[in-house]
Amino acid sequence: MNLIYNSDQYSVVEFGADQELEALRFGGYEIMDKPGKREIFIAGALAQSFRQEVTDLIATEPSVEEIDDFLGRFDTLMRHPVLLH
Repeated sequence: MNLIYNSDQYSVVEFGADQELEALRFGGYEIMDKPGKREIFIAGALAQSFRQEVTDLIATEPSVEEIDDFLGRFDTLMRHPVLLH
């Protein structure tokens, strides 16, 4: 587990690949909306796509606002309330 992004709005934790667990076969990401107190865990093909999009975004040296805007695309998928963190 590795915290890869942390702003006032969002935090993103990367989970490494684990061949023993199907959900983490390709790794995964937990994206947390701090003010909304909700989160999502993405794995599989969505995690692979997320990883590539983040790599492309970082190459442009984005501002915190641009990264938060990118992460905001996942807001509609966030259904789990944050209970412990």
